Amino acid sequence: MVFAGVMTMALVSGVGAAVADPVGVQAPVPVQPAAPIPVPPELDPAFYHPPSAVVAAKAPGEIIAARQIHVANVGVIPLNVDAWQLSYRSNDSRDEPIAAVTTVLKPRGSTPGKLLSVQIAEDSLAQYCSPSYAVQQWSVSPFVGQIVAPAEFVIAQGALQQGWGVVIPDHQGPNQAYAAGPLAGRITLDGIRAARNFQPMRMLPDARIGLYGYSGGAIATGHAAELKRTYAPELNIVGAAEGGVPADLGVTLDVANNQLTAGLILAAIQGLSREYPEFAEFLDRHMDPLGRAIMAVQSPLCVQYVSDFPFLNLKGMLRVPGDPMRQPAVVDVVDATRMGKSVPDMPMYIWQGNPDEVIPVGQVNTLVDTYCKSPDARVLYTREHFAEHVATEISGAAPALLWMRDRLDGVAAQPGCKTNDVGWLALDPAGQQLLAQTFGETFASFFGKPIGVR
Repeated sequence: MVFAGVMTMALVSGVGAAVADPVGVQAPVPVQPAAPIPVPPELDPAFYHPPSAVVAAKAPGEIIAARQIHVANVGVIPLNVDAWQLSYRSNDSRDEPIAAVTTVLKPRGSTPGKLLSVQIAEDSLAQYCSPSYAVQQWSVSPFVGQIVAPAEFVIAQGALQQGWGVVIPDHQGPNQAYAAGPLAGRITLDGIRAARNFQPMRMLPDARIGLYGYSGGAIATGHAAELKRTYAPELNIVGAAEGGVPADLGVTLDVANNQLTAGLILAAIQGLSREYPEFAEFLDRHMDPLGRAIMAVQSPLCVQYVSDFPFLNLKGMLRVPGDPMRQPAVVDVVDATRMGKSVPDMPMYIWQGNPDEVIPVGQVNTLVDTYCKSPDARVLYTREHFAEHVATEISGAAPALLWMRDRLDGVAAQPGCKTNDVGWLALDPAGQQLLAQTFGETFASFFGKPIGVR
């Protein structure tokens, strides 16, 4: 399960985007009934791509349209929860208005006082791969390459089982700008605004909110955490949990060159070009025919298939003198997407596999060290040594949710910074108990049991 992550330091830090509360109390929006069979976003432009004038007339996080949906495991097995999709206004990395979509869920009939925003690792280039479509009943997405969203949807179900509300943003935006972190952070924060102000969710204005994401989802989570102070200061975000953190996409690209994950990183390069025009122009001028051909093939695909291009010489595809990483357009994108430009104003739980073959641990060590230079930083950093990228997501999910549960319950995080080195996170007995409970409740939901209803 992998990742996503771009412009100037001012844009990344959210300068010029801060507002006290751009939405406030929104007038009720008509809620459309659920469709018997959902259609892919490419065939649903009215909801996913409303007219630009309609979008621009809204404030960030303000809802444009809403509808009920039926959610399911792997597109087939229904979940007994309340669920909706919201189309809302957000901003791109240049603070220009865009439309975005998020999925909001809660236990049947509940009034949740806690909300978890789960950033799923989309890691894809086509809109039918987006979480909002992939988690619906009768979606074909899980069967045509979106293998990550159905797997990580279990995390959202674990949150619902705690009685929390859940919001799952399509954080890659309307152009599927995979890896564009500053864009993903804005969409995530505006998705929380939309969920909080959506009347059927019954959220309290001061509800405690958490952020959660792994790998591609950690890109959105990390940038949202850094942007929150300036972009959405009114949100009561009390904690952010992120793992497999692509804190520096330049490091990730260097490691992927000629290696197994090269195809996945080439898809991220294409995703970044959809958000950053100067980078797109650079690729258009310098990408060789092989690179252009592979990018054209990848463009309509989900994560399973964009990954099916291993051992590519990514740097060799760029016809420039010397190391392409030193080209100004590349330097600008890498700088813009690098985390660590501001210290999140909420406690952070970060977990990372020390021998992670996709996201090298060094960039995460650097991120934590950068945060912890500030006396205001509150970071619990756990490195797992019996690990690889996918295994660390699985073993670390339960400890992360337990840490988040304390934050959402109002338990203060430990001040300052602490780093733990562990052999295997899955050996945590409390985590094992939570995992067993989550999978047990999920299995029971296959037979119609309402999730999270006590």
